[in-house]
Amino acid sequence: MIYACREKPKLRVKEKVAVVLLSYNSRSYLERFLPFVLKTACPGYRLVIVDNASTDDTLQFLAKHYPQIDVLHIAKNRGFTNGFVESLPCIGAEYYALLTSDVEVPPDWLDPLVREMEQDPSLGACQPKIRAYHDRRFFEYAGACGGLIDRFGYPFCRGRIFDRVEKDEGQYEDVRDVFWASGAVFLLRAEAYHKVGGFDNDFFAHMEEIDLCWRMQSAGYGIRAVPQSEVYHVGGSVILYGSTEKVYHNYRNNLIMLTKNLPAGRLCWMLPWRMLLDLVSCLQLLLSGHPKDCGAVLKAHRHFLRAFGKHRRKRRHIVRKVPYRKLQGIYRKSIVFQFFVRGRKTYSELPGIDLPGKRRNSV
Repeated sequence: MIYACREKPKLRVKEKVAVVLLSYNSRSYLERFLPFVLKTACPGYRLVIVDNASTDDTLQFLAKHYPQIDVLHIAKNRGFTNGFVESLPCIGAEYYALLTSDVEVPPDWLDPLVREMEQDPSLGACQPKIRAYHDRRFFEYAGACGGLIDRFGYPFCRGRIFDRVEKDEGQYEDVRDVFWASGAVFLLRAEAYHKVGGFDNDFFAHMEEIDLCWRMQSAGYGIRAVPQSEVYHVGGSVILYGSTEKVYHNYRNNLIMLTKNLPAGRLCWMLPWRMLLDLVSCLQLLLSGHPKDCGAVLKAHRHFLRAFGKHRRKRRHIVRKVPYRKLQGIYRKSIVFQFFVRGRKTYSELPGIDLPGKRRNSV
């Protein structure tokens, strides 16, 4: 059945888990990966596909081959984040398993995540281990085995630092509290998602899940990586890896995230410092023969500053709603210094981390 989001479809029959698969012009991915999703071995789940204003034949394909699946159709594509912003309030469930269309899942992918959430009511979100679809020996860029952030706001993962992705040799098999869970595929406690205000549409795409997880942590919820669940991600289907558009969103959205979520005492010095570091990065891009990427960084700063008042107003609302608390998964050193100066290219090489340690609270 195909519903239009604007009609407020009645999908509020409360299930334990709603697997919400976001699709945009994803006919080929759905044809390849949807049969795997339908084999999910988890009792009490339902599948809802959110079509984010596709212009290909996705809707016709689903109507013909999968008429039993509920499809929410969004008339206008306002970005990756908006796909979930519009659809999730229409879906009743205790947990949302958010999934992009370019992920292959084995039958047992969901059960370990649900079990972890059931065992710990303080958890707001958890993610599986994410391997690369095209070379399954390696972690995948977008989340690997759980996301962290350094003291200056640079995100990285267990299994991926900047563009260096590690081979999975079983080095991160422990269940671990982290700072953020990957937006490619993760399980959310619906109550926590709605309590902190859900995704921020200003992000459009990239880092929206880090911003959400930050607010969840500030509200007292934990974020966890559960490698007993494992999936395979193609990656780059929303915005192509290495594109100037990705550079733009990464730089702009990081500044928005810091402005919204940092405590006042840290924001007043960190924001100017981060912007200075960004300009150094911009100069490096220019000198290394990437003028378009340099332009994308400058554009990101210009658009951030133009909307700074709006982000400050959001910040005031967040502080009132989810006051700052001690956060887990923050690396207390500079990941930039460790990676580029000290040459430490993998998570396990970083000084000041706990290895292995099950359910350790911080790094």
